[in-house]
Amino acid sequence: MFVTTLLLTIGSVAGAQEPALPSFIDQKQRLTAPELPNLTRLRFLTATDYPPFNFLDQRGRLVGFNVDLTRALCEELDILRLCQVEAVPFSDLEEALASGRGEAVIAGLAISPQSRNQFAFTQSYLRFPARFVTLKEAALQTPVAENLGGKTVGVLQGSAHEAMFRAFFPDVEPRAFPDRNAALDALKEGEIDAYFGDGVSLSFWLESDRAEGCCAFSDGPFLSDQYLGEGLSIAVAAKDARLARALDYALVQTVEKGIFSELLLRYFPVSPW
Repeated sequence: MFVTTLLLTIGSVAGAQEPALPSFIDQKQRLTAPELPNLTRLRFLTATDYPPFNFLDQRGRLVGFNVDLTRALCEELDILRLCQVEAVPFSDLEEALASGRGEAVIAGLAISPQSRNQFAFTQSYLRFPARFVTLKEAALQTPVAENLGGKTVGVLQGSAHEAMFRAFFPDVEPRAFPDRNAALDALKEGEIDAYFGDGVSLSFWLESDRAEGCCAFSDGPFLSDQYLGEGLSIAVAAKDARLARALDYALVQTVEKGIFSELLLRYFPVSPW
């Protein structure tokens, strides 16, 4: 199979203190600065089709939150000269890492008992929250669990968010839509009182022309490992657990120095959190 890849050597990224934003990394950890004397290359593998995390810009360059995060991590480890990013199809990432084509994957590989047998993972650096979206003038009263009586809440049929809603709010029967756009159009027209779904994608919908400035987040965020997974981590080969711990150290440093917050502000103009 012919695979088109993008390969680039990455430079530095500046970080500055920013207003506090949610962090899923425990800053109280006291990790020792790692030594990687035998490291001759650190190639991060990623995909090109998941904006704002990794995508091609109008000039065909590989950009995104994850790309900038790799720059920051390499700077913290003082190994910029060794760092690269290569983009491959998402379906090929596990095989590419297992075969040694790269040393790490930063593209949202699912963390599961099966994947943990094959790879070592860093701590999760980002979680995907579920959120309610409502018309701006009709926000849900909090606590929302006590104020959904008589409300019609839309969900995407068959989605993890539908299952999560039914588990979190068992006394409310949601209205399931086969298509998310149809549900959000129904919200705009006042046919439903709220929509419950993925906060990240909804944060960009809120700013889109399609939303027409109608809506806003209401209450939340809601997190669940059971329904939404453990979030984004960096995967390395199982034999490279030492590298995973080095990346953990670098992740903690980016949070403490405000670099991680700067990236969140850059790529998420409306915070999903």
